[in-house]
Amino acid sequence: MNMNVNPVTVAIAILFFYPILKGFLFKFSSHDLKSDIDDINRNIAFVTALFIGIYYGKKIFIQHDYGIYIDIYKLIPQDIVQYIESNTFIIYAIIIPLLVLMCYKIIRLIFNLINYLTFYPILDSIERFLSSKSNFSKRLIGSLFQFPKAISYILIASFILNMLSIFNTNSKLNKYLEASKPYSAICKTIIIPVTNSQIAKNLPHIINNSFKIVIRENEPKETVPGKAASKGRTIVYYNGVTLDEGVKSNSKIDEFAKGLVKNEKDTKTKSKTLYNWIGNNISYDHDKANKVLNNDFNVQSGAITTFNSRGGICFDYACLYVAMCRANNIKVRLITGEGFNGVSWVSHAWNQVYLPEEGKWINVDTTFYKGGNYFNSKRFELDHKGAQVAGEW
Repeated sequence: MNMNVNPVTVAIAILFFYPILKGFLFKFSSHDLKSDIDDINRNIAFVTALFIGIYYGKKIFIQHDYGIYIDIYKLIPQDIVQYIESNTFIIYAIIIPLLVLMCYKIIRLIFNLINYLTFYPILDSIERFLSSKSNFSKRLIGSLFQFPKAISYILIASFILNMLSIFNTNSKLNKYLEASKPYSAICKTIIIPVTNSQIAKNLPHIINNSFKIVIRENEPKETVPGKAASKGRTIVYYNGVTLDEGVKSNSKIDEFAKGLVKNEKDTKTKSKTLYNWIGNNISYDHDKANKVLNNDFNVQSGAITTFNSRGGICFDYACLYVAMCRANNIKVRLITGEGFNGVSWVSHAWNQVYLPEEGKWINVDTTFYKGGNYFNSKRFELDHKGAQVAGEW
């Protein structure tokens, strides 16, 4: 795909420069600017309400893991809680839009009061001042006063694109979003920190599109002269190695993993301890990620090299988790699919472990550790999709 002309970048540029150019062409006008300010206020109120509604909606209805958010969640009737937890989409389709609407109405009321008490009288004074000035001065001031509208336009557009990228599986749109530098910059600096958390802004740096799966057919082998060659065997390579090579362990890893959980009694606690250790001690290897992104597979991958170097990318994290679980006789899976890094969906790998005490498999993502709680978390269904079991042990 030719990314030289990125429609997402072009759209953001047009939305930004259009109001500025319009302000220059039509010059400064108190009457027009009052209308523009009202329009800007609506945009700012909408963007602010979106951020507030999503941020607190997720804190209360998805995470509710500390402080006042736990108390608010407990006030909701239990039957409603159970319905919401079994239909998470309702949070985004109904609850958050209602919160956004209420915030929007309140913010608009505040802005209207401020306008009539301060901005409108100031604009009338500026127009009287500019009455004796040149047309160029009026055009320049007209452009400057359009900057807030231009910024609000690109924020709204970026937010809508961000929402579309979460719920829309269109691969072409996803590739354009991933390649657009202005969109990525807005997401990383504004949208992700506000709509998620200060920790979540690390996600675009924690995971990128560096996980590659390549399926190859072995060359057919002629077993007996004069007879047909035997059919080649299909081999799947994950970042240049097979799955068996990736999850291969050694005595050093096995003994270390056993020592980590020797005082733990149940499978869930052991699995969480291993998750915490990998998340705290393994760093994302950006140099390796860049090499894989450029199809350079002359890199070492898998559990052993990750444990020794204390670095890797998502497949390496998942392999090491498999090795440590196997050392402790914990049933574990390596899962492949897609992860949402706050900007776009990218190829990703994570794990599942089986809890015999509860009779179920749970999701574990050690790569996302620095982005929040990803051990059996409800957040999984928001930024992980297309799960496929690559291997089970």
